[in-house]
Amino acid sequence: MDIRQLKYFLAIAEEGQITSAARKLQMAQPPLSQQLKQLEEELGVVLVERGPRSIQLTEAGMILRERAQQILELTDSTTRELKDFVKGVTGTLSIGTVSSSAATLLQDRLVEFHHNYSGVKFEIHEGNTYRIIDLLNKGIVEVGIVRTPFSSAGLECVYTVSEPMIAVMAPEYDWTDGKPEIEIGELRNQPLIVYRRFEQLIRETCLENGFDPQFFCMNDDARTTLLWANAGLGIGIIPRSAFTLASNSNVAAKEIRSDSLNTRVAAVWMKDKYLSSLAAKFIENFSTV
Repeated sequence: MDIRQLKYFLAIAEEGQITSAARKLQMAQPPLSQQLKQLEEELGVVLVERGPRSIQLTEAGMILRERAQQILELTDSTTRELKDFVKGVTGTLSIGTVSSSAATLLQDRLVEFHHNYSGVKFEIHEGNTYRIIDLLNKGIVEVGIVRTPFSSAGLECVYTVSEPMIAVMAPEYDWTDGKPEIEIGELRNQPLIVYRRFEQLIRETCLENGFDPQFFCMNDDARTTLLWANAGLGIGIIPRSAFTLASNSNVAAKEIRSDSLNTRVAAVWMKDKYLSSLAAKFIENFSTV
């Protein structure tokens, strides 16, 4: 099994037809069919179920598709890094980041790092905290930028300062008469829009204050929370630094007074794994800004 075979297989998996895949790869269909057959024989598994007009991946085929994507991403990253090295460029830094950390990352840290190391290129992978940590485990990114709460088992971590959560609300939900802060108890019986990562933290904080929160919408992106609140669908709860990530022209931001309802952005990397000097410089810069 080689890189070329994996590229052929991924094209077939993505197109769902060997004919379409051959067209995409600019090759004839019979040789592509033969490559697929050889790959199945070499691995000793059936990778696709062949129909009259399309193919469907078997369970083994789905496993290979996921692994092939990872291998090709690593191959591409390595190729770019070596080309940069040959050209005398410092290199390419692969970072995984969650959406709610974008403001913290961009406002100071990436700008400062780029100023100090202007020859560095970036490869950014975005997703939720679980995906970022998975990418770290697989070696696809060297550094993850995530937000508490998360499990730090097996990770080295550098944290930013703690920041409060804010409630963002359209005028029809604003009962505060212009006050910049609210008590957690004021959210009782309100339709809450929250990033799923914060569900447990918000629920526990509300229960500690004597009420069960009413979750109207849970999602996987702080920007979604902000956009739904901006549309007047409910009250969003987000970290303060995430307020500028999406449209907020129709909402007011109210800091929630609660010692429990705080969060921090963290740079994380794998314990006991090789860390490039470039990644080490980024982490050093992250912790000092």
